[in-house]
Amino acid sequence: MRLVSLLPSATEIVYALGLGENLVGVTFECELPAADRGRKAVVVGGRDTREMTPTEIDDYVRSQMAAGGDLYTLHSDALADLAPDLILTQDLCRVCALPSDHVSDALDHLGCRADVLSLDPYTLAEVLDTIVAVGDRAGVPDRASTLLSGLRDRLAAVTAAVAGRPRRRVAVVEWVDPPFTAGHWVPDLVETAGGQPVATRPGARSVQVPWSELTDAAPDVVLVTPCGFHLDGAARQAETVAPRFPGAEVWALDADGIVVRPGPRLVDGVEAIAAILHPDTVPQPPAGAIRRVA
Repeated sequence: MRLVSLLPSATEIVYALGLGENLVGVTFECELPAADRGRKAVVVGGRDTREMTPTEIDDYVRSQMAAGGDLYTLHSDALADLAPDLILTQDLCRVCALPSDHVSDALDHLGCRADVLSLDPYTLAEVLDTIVAVGDRAGVPDRASTLLSGLRDRLAAVTAAVAGRPRRRVAVVEWVDPPFTAGHWVPDLVETAGGQPVATRPGARSVQVPWSELTDAAPDVVLVTPCGFHLDGAARQAETVAPRFPGAEVWALDADGIVVRPGPRLVDGVEAIAAILHPDTVPQPPAGAIRRVA
C-alpha cells in the first residue's frame, strides 16, 4: 500500500506502525528518520517561519486567513504522480495542516481514487484511537493493537506512579504573543501526569486569552509549549513569559516533539510533564525534552 501523509503527526504514526517504506509523500514540516530524508516526495509546501517571531507568525496567519488565503499549498501533480492508495489528512486545524476538503477537491480534479482518512482527535483517548484507524485502513491492525497496548501500559505506569500525590495547578501557554491557552488533548496530558490543569480548554480548540486569565488562575507551574517549536525555541519564549508568573515554576517543553502533534509521542509528553510535577516518582526524560527557565 502506498501512503501519503499530509500532516506531521500522521507521518509519526506511519513510522510507529513500521510503514515507513510504504510512505511515498509527506509535507515540508514532516520529521523523517535520517535515512529517509530526501527520499520522500514533498506534496505540501508552505512558508518557512523559522526566522519569524511569534508576533510575526501570528500576523501572517491572521492576514492570510482574513484574505481567504491558504497557509499550505498542495502540489496536486506531484500527488497524482505518486498514485497513493491511502492519504492521511485532517480538519482539526487550518493553521496546522492542509484541510481535507482541499485534498478531496484535488482528487476529484485529478480523477484519483485514493482512500482519504481524516484524523481529527480532540482528546488523548481520541489520539490513541487514530492509531487504530490508521492501522486498520493501512492493513496492519495487529501492529496498531500492539503499539496501542504499549502506549497504554506506559500511561498506566505514570498514573500509578503519581497516584495520591498532591496535584499542583498547571497553566499551559501554547502561544505567547498574543497569548493562547492550551486546548484539545493537552489538558489530558497534564491530568494524566498528575497535575491540575487551569485556564485550559479540555477537548476544545485552543483560544487566545488575556494574560490575566492565565495569571489569575494562580498556577504553581507554567508549561510553555508553542506550536511549531522544539525545545530551544520554546525556551526563548518561556523566558519572556516568566516575569508574568513570579511565584510559579516556568518550564519550556519540546512542543512539536511531545505536546502539540497528536501522535504516539504524546505519551512521551505525559512522562515528561510527570517528571516536572513529580520528579521523584518517574524517570527524567531524555535531553531536549524539557527545560526549567524560572
